[in-house]
Amino acid sequence: MTRLIVAAGGGGDAVAAAMLHAALYGGADRAVILTYAWDRLLIDPLPGPRGAEDFTGLEPLSPAVPKVPAEARPIPPAGSSLPRLAAELPHILALIDPNNGAEGITHQLENLITHLQPTSIDLLDVGGDVLARGDEPTLKSPLADALTLAACAQANASVRLLVAGPGLDGELPYEDLRGTLGPRIHTFTAEDAELVGPVLEWHPSEATGMLAATAKGVRGTCEIRDAGLPVPLTDESPTVHEVDLDEALGRNELSRALMSTTTLAEAETLSREICGFSEIDYERNKALRLKEQQPATFDPESVRLQLTQFEAEVRSRGVTHTTFRHLTEVLNLDGSQRDELRQMLLNSHPEQYAAPLWSITAAGPHDPSRTR
Repeated sequence: MTRLIVAAGGGGDAVAAAMLHAALYGGADRAVILTYAWDRLLIDPLPGPRGAEDFTGLEPLSPAVPKVPAEARPIPPAGSSLPRLAAELPHILALIDPNNGAEGITHQLENLITHLQPTSIDLLDVGGDVLARGDEPTLKSPLADALTLAACAQANASVRLLVAGPGLDGELPYEDLRGTLGPRIHTFTAEDAELVGPVLEWHPSEATGMLAATAKGVRGTCEIRDAGLPVPLTDESPTVHEVDLDEALGRNELSRALMSTTTLAEAETLSREICGFSEIDYERNKALRLKEQQPATFDPESVRLQLTQFEAEVRSRGVTHTTFRHLTEVLNLDGSQRDELRQMLLNSHPEQYAAPLWSITAAGPHDPSRTR
């Protein structure tokens, strides 16, 4: 028995797919998780998604879809979290290649379905930007989700659309999504999150990190991303809702426009026309900025001082938590220094670790009233 879960935006959605499988289907069978290799710049210095040509060691899963085993490696300078995910998750990871647009993904999906004959097919999005119209001022990264929605909508198969953690990606607030969400089919628990706990110790996904944290009872406001977006952590945060796929497509103008695309460049052009931007352009510009700037030297005392200043500032705005990804960017560190920062903070003040988030407490880690 095989379950097929399509991770709508790649990255953290693939991790959340493992949580979903554990919650809804139990451990009796393995899932195939169809996902992008689309990591942000902390892991992959190259903008945009990676295709099959960017890896060595891929294996055929079906004639049109490669499997990413633990032994696969991205070809430098590219980076990817997928081989490590393949090693640590009890599921098969299959690679979405968006280089041939929505038509190419549709072909991949149909080919995989013919080959696997899955018992069920779920399209999973953490946060809910798959439901974006395209004109929302808070929308930041609609392209990946719009492509997978377009492919699932025109595939010759029955696909169930699920939105987990509505509002957690910091793009569409829960209040804007509430009227579009269908029935709640599950609320994640601490037990559901336990499977992906070790993965979220290193994986930089903020939305799935908050999903797991709220499943374990964390509440408050979490500041995320390089822009410092505040995300409410509420009782709705660990929920999973079913959404009518046709209604989602009718709402998502970009997804409808993408359905006949045959290249990623064509998809980007449509994103610029409909949404006013391409998220890959943002990644390109950010990659250039990062290449030009020198990362800060990791000096523990300096880091503690900067962190105290940061905590005092965000505390005044009502922020209760943040992510290690956000701390890394705030402190002008690079991705290779993220683990060093995390380990230093966990060693000095483990009581502030609300796994996998960092808690902003009443007294910061460099406050002279506290001991280290």
